[in-house]
Amino acid sequence: MRVLNDEVPDDDDFDAGRSRGEFDHITPEDITRGTGNNPPGWLDADEIQRLRGLVPIPYVEIVPVRVDDFGRVTQIGSLLRVANDQSIVERALVAGRVLYHESIREAIARNISRDLGELALPVLPQTLTPFTVAEFFPTPGVSPYYDSRQHAIALCYVIAIAGDCKPQDETLDVEWVDTHGDKLNEFLAQMNDGHDTIVRQALAWMNL
Repeated sequence: MRVLNDEVPDDDDFDAGRSRGEFDHITPEDITRGTGNNPPGWLDADEIQRLRGLVPIPYVEIVPVRVDDFGRVTQIGSLLRVANDQSIVERALVAGRVLYHESIREAIARNISRDLGELALPVLPQTLTPFTVAEFFPTPGVSPYYDSRQHAIALCYVIAIAGDCKPQDETLDVEWVDTHGDKLNEFLAQMNDGHDTIVRQALAWMNL
């Protein structure tokens, strides 16, 4: 068990040998972003890679949308990226891990900011109930969702974006398509590994 407040540790506690107050300077930022001096249990890049081969990893998957003045969804967004083999350009949704000591709501906001920029201004959901759960496997064909790196369980959300979006890091562009437009099927065809299925489920969930 952990040492809390003035509790006297037993000899077999994992932190029995640590001095009192050793972690008093640690902030939530240190825990969620891996900065500063991290407490026991924080995983570095190699440890995360090892963990991916042992247990499912929690993710959030976000379908970004634009809405009109009446709150009706008019467009769906995607990230335009070069595929892993550098041969083609493919579309992806906003997605990322839920970090240690990070709430799901914080994970949604952080991953949107990382992929769409700090001025995206997402309208976070009132409820954390996802419209679907996508289970990605590292073996093709086990489910509609495939991720060669890991077994990932993704909570999927539709999030309205009110601000300006700019491509970040390896993203070539952030593009939008009308939900009832002629290019929607072409848009979906450029998504791989089951992400098109997530968008189709989002459209059905929104009655579009």
